[in-house]
Amino acid sequence: MAFYVYIIQSLKDDSFYKGYSEHPYERLEQHNGDDSKYTSHKTPWKLVCLLVFETKRGAC
Repeated sequence: MAFYVYIIQSLKDDSFYKGYSEHPYERLEQHNGDDSKYTSHKTPWKLVCLLVFETKRGAC
């Protein structure tokens, strides 16, 4: 299984957020919904960078 580091950018204020996930596109949907309290007030978000790693340790 692959692990991903992603960077998203808020279209509201141009700020960035970095995270990691096994399912980055589902995670982006969560950031754009009410599932993430930290990022929900800066929606919408767009994906600007996606890096793939073979291990979770590599992605952290």
